[in-house]
Amino acid sequence: MSNLNRKQFVTLSASALCTLGLAGCGGNKADDKKEGSGDGAKGSVYFLNFKPEADKEWQDLAKKYTEETKVPVKVVTAASDTYAQTFQSEINKEASAAPTLFQTNGPSGLIGVKDYCIDLKDAKILGELTNDALKLEQDGVVYGVDYVEEDFGIIYNKKLLEKAGYKGEDIKDFASLKKIVEDIQARKDELGVKGAFTSAGLDSSSDWRFTTHLPNLPLYY
Repeated sequence: MSNLNRKQFVTLSASALCTLGLAGCGGNKADDKKEGSGDGAKGSVYFLNFKPEADKEWQDLAKKYTEETKVPVKVVTAASDTYAQTFQSEINKEASAAPTLFQTNGPSGLIGVKDYCIDLKDAKILGELTNDALKLEQDGVVYGVDYVEEDFGIIYNKKLLEKAGYKGEDIKDFASLKKIVEDIQARKDELGVKGAFTSAGLDSSSDWRFTTHLPNLPLYY
């Protein structure tokens, strides 16, 4: 079965310069503060990371980049569920202390941060992209580039599927999915389940599936 992708983007704040990899230095609102722009090895990088689970990898990459280019790279990782607050606190610092690079969660995440981004339309990194869908672009302005994709898919209960007489390989397209789901639904009492499908809750640990993932699809496409 094919999956739908949720794209996450890296954006550059105000007066940062972009090359393949990390370059430039900190900035704030494009029309407020212009100081602090860098040029290659003369600059520095402050990357505000969204995902705590990827902190080690970003720290390792920053170290390797500094070793290779001599450009200092600082990676700050916001605590879980605090990125929005951390971003507002950090981005409103003086240009020399504000993040150079930060992440945004697709088109829905771009709302409220546009003023802190530079237009990447002339950036060298765009020449490395394999297709235009990897650009976060609105009204002719390129606000970011895709650096990771997380797939939308269906997680199935292997034991339940086997109990119903099926294997994951039996689901090849929508028609086969529909057939199996309807069979499990019709036999739910026999199989000891409330239904063929369950849904994520609306509690604070799960509501992001509805408040960010679902809106990204119609906004992006």
